Amino acid sequence: MRTCVFAFARRAALAIATGLLTAGLAVAQPYPGKPVRLIVPFPPGGPTDVASRLVGQQLEARLQQPVIVENRPGASGSIAANQLKRAAPDGYTLMMLATPTLFAPFFYKNVGYETPKDFQPVATVYDLPIVVVVNPQSLPQVHTLAELVDYAKARPGELNYASSGAGSFGHMTMELLQDVGGFKMQHVAYKGGVPAITDTIGGQVSMMYADLVAALPHIQAGKLRALAVGSPRRVSVLPDVPTISEQGFDGFDAVSWGGLLAPAGTPPAVIDRLDRELQAILADPDVQQKLLNAGTIAHFEPAPAMAGRIASDYQKWGALAREKGMTAE
Repeated sequence: MRTCVFAFARRAALAIATGLLTAGLAVAQPYPGKPVRLIVPFPPGGPTDVASRLVGQQLEARLQQPVIVENRPGASGSIAANQLKRAAPDGYTLMMLATPTLFAPFFYKNVGYETPKDFQPVATVYDLPIVVVVNPQSLPQVHTLAELVDYAKARPGELNYASSGAGSFGHMTMELLQDVGGFKMQHVAYKGGVPAITDTIGGQVSMMYADLVAALPHIQAGKLRALAVGSPRRVSVLPDVPTISEQGFDGFDAVSWGGLLAPAGTPPAVIDRLDRELQAILADPDVQQKLLNAGTIAHFEPAPAMAGRIASDYQKWGALAREKGMTAE
């Protein structure tokens, strides 16, 4: 009986040792050793989704592992963000952060995460230019940002502007522009960018601060007139449209953007590997052109710079949201 007990103990010890050895080998296995999941916090077809799928395809080729893109929309991306927060910090679950998801904690109660604290930046991927547009029939005399400001100042509170929703980036940026410009307009919140642009074209509202990807076809068709872009530099698809900064608002910078996030605690070696691959991917002229065709501009920044951008935007726009009492609920 005693011999049987000792034999069982030896077998158990051997099994444990073998398991530990196997686990050690698994830990030592170079990244990546299995498919990578890339969560998109918005529905298919939008600029964040298109950029995610393009980057996912390129990462798949470079990592030599499948990259599975999953759309998990809802609540400005907070549903997807909470899935990322719960994921193991091993580099096998990533998310394409977009500006609405970064800002969701300002507008929704108990979203369950804070971007600067709960996630590890990997690298920025794209900028999404924003453009001030007016309905040329509703405001035939307005061709510049200065003319818009003068028109609004002469009619305080009478001019309406559309946004894709309360707390959207367009809403926040127009509130900031009004503060620094000293004029006042009425906000009309829509449930999405498409109905907002549709009503701006139809004249139900006179203007909006729109995603370039959504507004560009209508600008080109003459249904909307572009007055200014919010980026620090002009954009190549609208080279004749000056920036807000160029038109008397020195230093004005309001750009929606996207970048890859990993769960907090992801090993630095994994972040470094993904960072290097993204830098190479976004340096490819073909990738840059495809992103441009989707209305975004390739913009690589390494993890530390992305962390700084998150912190800066969180402070800047969070302060505005609190000051204005903005909410999406």
